[in-house]
Amino acid sequence: MHTAHADAARTLSVCASSEDRLPAWLPLSAVTDAAERLAGHIVRTPLLHAPALGRDLWLKAETFQATGAFKERGALNRLLRLTAPERAGGVIAMSAGNHAQGVALHARRLGVKATIVMPETAPRCKVERTAALGAEVLLHGTTVGDAKGRALELAGERRLTFLHPYDDPDVIAGQGTVGLEVLADLPDAQTLVVPVGGGGLLAGIAAAAKALKPSLRVVGVRLARRGGPTLADGINVHALGKLPREIVATLVDDLVEVEEAEIAAAMRALHDSFGVVAEGAGAAAVAACLCGRLDRTGRTVAVLSGRNVDGDTLARTLAAA
Repeated sequence: MHTAHADAARTLSVCASSEDRLPAWLPLSAVTDAAERLAGHIVRTPLLHAPALGRDLWLKAETFQATGAFKERGALNRLLRLTAPERAGGVIAMSAGNHAQGVALHARRLGVKATIVMPETAPRCKVERTAALGAEVLLHGTTVGDAKGRALELAGERRLTFLHPYDDPDVIAGQGTVGLEVLADLPDAQTLVVPVGGGGLLAGIAAAAKALKPSLRVVGVRLARRGGPTLADGINVHALGKLPREIVATLVDDLVEVEEAEIAAAMRALHDSFGVVAEGAGAAAVAACLCGRLDRTGRTVAVLSGRNVDGDTLARTLAAA
């Protein structure tokens, strides 16, 4: 399919200079092939200049995806790589919400039965939207880890293919297409700041971006206090996945942490100064930029990874200033 998204991937793929630093399971071609595969089926999201938040700050607005988050990229890439028997048998995933919606949306479009196990603490809006997209939604436990255990049990009982939200090469390659688009739109970017939960988005972006521009500084932003109630449910993950950890260790320049109050302040700043709604996890990269966690950033791109926040939670956060 001939689209701007595919053109960017093709153009960038010929100028790779640091592929030797990528693991064997994620060559740059896996990301550029994913871009070709996804072209026309996801939104090629805009890169927005945000001088009200920072003179040299740009926002990669994954909030404009159909389900409101970047997770569609990896979910669809993985679904498109299923074998015919796997498609016929159906899939299962665990998720706090955004992977759930990405799997549900594209599984329905592809005619694949999807079951999603979500923790009982998942935001109501994410549970309802996942069900509305046609997936069977089961609530189990209080954490994503609890949900994963139940999903794996059901995968064995029902012979379903398990789609991991971040510890999967095809999912990571799909998320890496964000990096291709950023460098196609802003080739002189100097720093790329990415929210981090399990690490699939950070790993994919770092692999693609560093292969194309080794001098680019890539920074991951984690939630400082993981495990309890938080605005940033999407990154409330105790540890990076095994595969993302391998890339983060070699290609990511820094990992920083942000506090709950800093995330809330970033959500308010995005809404009040830029007219953008972001969920807590989606605002984490902007939080790091605004609260001074980064130094020597230069021309900076912060990934707005998602917008899916319950209305009452958003209202309370905006009113708390």
